[in-house]
Amino acid sequence: MAVVTDFIERKTSGFNDMHDLTADVAAAVQKSGLRDGTATVFAPGSTAGITTIEFEPGLKRDLPEFFEKLAPQNKTYHHDQTWHDGNGFSHVRAALLGPSLVVPFSDSQLLLGTWQQITLIDFDNRPRQRRIVVQIIGE
Repeated sequence: MAVVTDFIERKTSGFNDMHDLTADVAAAVQKSGLRDGTATVFAPGSTAGITTIEFEPGLKRDLPEFFEKLAPQNKTYHHDQTWHDGNGFSHVRAALLGPSLVVPFSDSQLLLGTWQQITLIDFDNRPRQRRIVVQIIGE
C-alpha cells in the first residue's frame, strides 16, 4: 500500500466558476505509478466544492441556478454580519456540496461513468488561486 499526494492549481473567478479536473486527476493517478486504489480530490477552504457532473453547457447553467435557489446571493447571512465580506452564500453553498470526492481507479484508470467529470466549483465572491489536493492511495 502506498500514498502519493499531488496538487492541481486553478485560477478561478468565483460566483459558481466551474472547472473540469478529470484530466488532471487522471494524470496524477498515472504519474503516481499505482495501478489500483482510490484518488481523493479535496478543495481546501470553505468556499469551493468538488463533485461529479456531466460537464456540458446545460448543467453548467443548471447547477448555479439550483444553488441560487438554495442559498441566494442577495440574502443577508450571519457570516456577513460577522466578517463583512459578503460571501456568506458561498460558505453555505460549499457546505452543501462538500469539499471532497473519492474516485476508485483500476489499471491506473479512473472508474468514472461515460458522462461523469470531476468538477471544482468556486462559490466565493472574488477570484481565487485554488490548490486542489489529490491524494492517491493504492498499490
